Amino acid sequence: MSIKSDRWIRAMAEGRGMIEPYSAGQVRAAEGRRIVSYGTSSYGYDVRCANEFKIFTNINSTIVDPKQFDVNNFVDQVSDVCIIPPNSFALARTVEFLRIPRNVMVVCLGKSTYARCGIIVNVTPLEPEWEGHVTLEFSNTTPLPAKIYANEGIAQLLFFESDETCETSYRDRGGKYQGQTGVTLPRT
Repeated sequence: MSIKSDRWIRAMAEGRGMIEPYSAGQVRAAEGRRIVSYGTSSYGYDVRCANEFKIFTNINSTIVDPKQFDVNNFVDQVSDVCIIPPNSFALARTVEFLRIPRNVMVVCLGKSTYARCGIIVNVTPLEPEWEGHVTLEFSNTTPLPAKIYANEGIAQLLFFESDETCETSYRDRGGKYQGQTGVTLPRT
């Protein structure tokens, strides 16, 4: 298994629609202002956060249960920024729609700009033949409100190509998050 370079990512994005929309280089400014960068890096791709957020709230004093998740634990927001309450979290999705090849596994890591502010990005691995918008989880580990920006870089994807194709892909298994297009809550 090997990590893939910018040339491989560009070929897969432009030739096979692996990342849509796709930016061939690092975008560091938009509309004359500096932004948290996104696009192709040396050995990865920095995805952007869309402007649809689900901000966790404990106004109902419920238990967080992945088998019986209460959608009322979130406040929905569409905005260019999201303020995450202290010691809480928010969900969002990527701007980019991804189509992972059958012989590739993707690991997602938070960008250092946010990590240095106490904002942790958590995403599970993207398995072979998974496709959709990635649901992102942002944990605010600080005792203060924290801000994240829509349509700017939020996390880096690292692509690992295997020298052999997997026997059973995420699509073959009929994975429950296959084809997700919005912020997707837990499913069982």
